[in-house]
Amino acid sequence: MNRRNEFVLHLSVITTIMISGCAGSGTAYPPRSDGPVVIVYQPSHQTDTGVDFSEAAVCNAIAEGALQAHTDAVRASKVWSHDVPRLRYARQGSNTKVDHTSAVVGDSLTGYAWELKESNGRTPHIFISIHNNGATNRHAIWGFIHEGDVYEPANRELAAQLVAAIADATGLENRGVLLDSSTGRNDYRCFTTGHRAFYSLDENVNMAPYRVLLEIGDNAVSREFLMDPANQKKMGQIIAGVLEGRFTR
Repeated sequence: MNRRNEFVLHLSVITTIMISGCAGSGTAYPPRSDGPVVIVYQPSHQTDTGVDFSEAAVCNAIAEGALQAHTDAVRASKVWSHDVPRLRYARQGSNTKVDHTSAVVGDSLTGYAWELKESNGRTPHIFISIHNNGATNRHAIWGFIHEGDVYEPANRELAAQLVAAIADATGLENRGVLLDSSTGRNDYRCFTTGHRAFYSLDENVNMAPYRVLLEIGDNAVSREFLMDPANQKKMGQIIAGVLEGRFTR
């Protein structure tokens, strides 16, 4: 089966499980400018999670699978600090630590700060961050959204749709959608709410109205599954199919 047919097949499957937002639901949906939908992927750049495992390599392969599957109806790209010189924490660091994200040291940027600066310059409508979880003992998928901004319900819908589509197609357990504040990790806090948050999802940092972070699998329990190139490609295709099915029809 060629790549185009694979994508169409995944899109047809995804369409049957789409969670559609009704006009009368009361959910505020972000307005979109004319032209192709702009999507930015942020695959994890972390190489220090798990044993004999590169989260960066796995997540980048998933993002590449999505980029290859997209059609001309969207303008998709990625931001990835992994190969960018002279950045702090370009291949490691936590999305929830000030030192690894927003901290200013001279004129250098962290990997996360560089990625968000690059993304904002592309004015995306949709921002998808891809990571792998750890120490959960679950072969599962989780969706995370940012707490407190005006488009939180719309982001919850999109995150739920992505999580369900991947879970249904791969057998990963669907662990639902959580707020970034729910993890209680480390010291990065949203300026607006004062709650702990994921730097990449903070509306004060990331200008995209749709911002979803996916934690796909566990780096120990799901190691073999995650390192399979076929699974990586398939998950990327599913993500692309959900986004095009939702935003280009």
